[in-house]
Amino acid sequence: MNIYIACDHNGFETKTKIVEYLNKLGYMAEDVGDRQYDKDDDFPVFATSAVIKMLASDDKHARAILVCGSGQGMIMAANRFKGVRAGLGYSVDAARTMRNDEDSNVLSIPSNILKEQKDWQPVIDAWLNTPFAAAPRYIRRNIELDQI
Repeated sequence: MNIYIACDHNGFETKTKIVEYLNKLGYMAEDVGDRQYDKDDDFPVFATSAVIKMLASDDKHARAILVCGSGQGMIMAANRFKGVRAGLGYSVDAARTMRNDEDSNVLSIPSNILKEQKDWQPVIDAWLNTPFAAAPRYIRRNIELDQI
């Protein structure tokens, strides 16, 4: 599975550790920026880069992980694209639910809350390892999202 990872300045250190972690697990984790710390960078640029790469990928199971201070800005940017179902990974339960119910393909990590690997790793693991339940109501709702 290809995973495209992006961050703004608030998520820079966390993103670097996430890329290393995912590569150790055997995922094709691609860092799409920011590649150097810039306190004045803007999250929409990096969310857009990751989402466009994910949507254009030949890997039909491609996903993206976005990292910023609250996680909310990245979600707002990512969800502007048809076919994106971005959610906030503030807990293991949230990660499981967004995969099970919404078939989330973009996870946003709030680096101001999940500061250490012991905090974000279980969230990422839950998100990566939870399958989509594919219940008819979940499929119907995802179609409705794409029609907005």
